[in-house]
Amino acid sequence: MKYLIVGLGNIGAEYAETRHNVGFMVVDKLAKQFDATFESGRHAFVSEIKHKGKSITLIKPTTYMNLSGKAVNYWLKELKIPIENSLTILDDVAIDFGKIRLRSSGSSAGHNGLKDIEATLETQTYPRLRFGIGNDYPKGRQVDFVLGKFDHEEKKELAFIIDKAAEATLAFCTVGMTTAMNLYN
Repeated sequence: MKYLIVGLGNIGAEYAETRHNVGFMVVDKLAKQFDATFESGRHAFVSEIKHKGKSITLIKPTTYMNLSGKAVNYWLKELKIPIENSLTILDDVAIDFGKIRLRSSGSSAGHNGLKDIEATLETQTYPRLRFGIGNDYPKGRQVDFVLGKFDHEEKKELAFIIDKAAEATLAFCTVGMTTAMNLYN
């Protein structure tokens, strides 16, 4: 069985290690865990891993966050992976830092990456893992916050939470959404 894991983020050194790139960080963790490397592919950096009999393709879209749908759509079709076997990993300001939430569907909740995926795929019904980054920013400063780096206190916990998100992703692929939700939400 094949799976597509999409880590949302923005390419470029100026976005590395920012809150908005936490999706990239999780798929990077998975690739490292399986000694896999990313190669440049169409609309994304792509890596392949195998886990418990599952073939898992990891992508980091190179289309920038607001055009993520183009990469997701291309790789779903190219690899002939059903949408329910995809998982999109993203940052979420509506969830406290340190928490993750798996969902099989839902709205974009204002997230530009999800808005573009929904518009391109013409559905809100696709699995996602929301990685809480909190909302500790002054009114009107959300863009600065999400494009900012994690603070000193957050960095102390970040590796642990990324590990947890990576485990939840593998659980999604091996035991399914419902069981993974019960284990990790």
